[in-house]
Amino acid sequence: METSDIDLSKLKIGTSGYYFPDWVGSFYPPRLAKRDYLTFYANEFDVVEVNASYYRIPSPKMMERMAAVTPSHFRFVVKAHQSFTHQMSRNPKNVQDFFVGIDPLKQAGKLDGLLFQFPFSVKNTKPNRDHLRFIRDQFPNHNLWFEFRHNSWNQPSVFELLRSLGVGYCVVDEPALPGLMPPVVHQTSTQGYVRFHGRNKETWWDGDAHTRYNWEYSSSELETWMESLKELIQGTQSTYLFFNNCYMGRAVKGARLLKKLLGLQTTLELGF
Repeated sequence: METSDIDLSKLKIGTSGYYFPDWVGSFYPPRLAKRDYLTFYANEFDVVEVNASYYRIPSPKMMERMAAVTPSHFRFVVKAHQSFTHQMSRNPKNVQDFFVGIDPLKQAGKLDGLLFQFPFSVKNTKPNRDHLRFIRDQFPNHNLWFEFRHNSWNQPSVFELLRSLGVGYCVVDEPALPGLMPPVVHQTSTQGYVRFHGRNKETWWDGDAHTRYNWEYSSSELETWMESLKELIQGTQSTYLFFNNCYMGRAVKGARLLKKLLGLQTTLELGF
């Protein structure tokens, strides 16, 4: 793909999380203190997807520290707590606590948006579509992206709904298995988003969080994305690309490889 005709400055590439013990040696130096992981990460990448917030509503103190140890240009996308997406909760306390938790990033000017990842069990039904509207109503002044895992959401009416709500659609690269969302590209807001989960069919359903995402992307696999990425980048003000195949630092390798294929400068060599 020729990259000279698109504005690559609109592109942000990073990984889904950064705090992984098995990245020591594959990305982080063995003697690096855990408190310095994010600062080290920010030497190479300018954005990160915060995934810890899915498991526990973040504390303001934690987010304040994350903002403090990263450079001024660094940005965060925060994954919404599972109560919003897996439990389909409308508890106002959860909303308020989440707002309080992410506020330090917002005040620092480093919060670029929120990702809501709905599991395979959440299908395209009227109550669930109403829940999408509820989420948008609760977070009116934030960039939002919705990621769906069940293929029932792959309908033109769904993408029109997202456009009407001003919510971005999160494109997924994941195994070609029955019922899963295919890698369809749609622009539903001014902010594009792609998550690379890997294509590990064998352990997708039966594996744990490590083995499911145990996949290393090849150049040929990422090259198949080039035209779609070109379309997405050209049609949005910013586009975020995150690698979620985090097992043993493979997300870092994928992000570096994609940057190389796009002609973007990488600060470190591809090999570990």
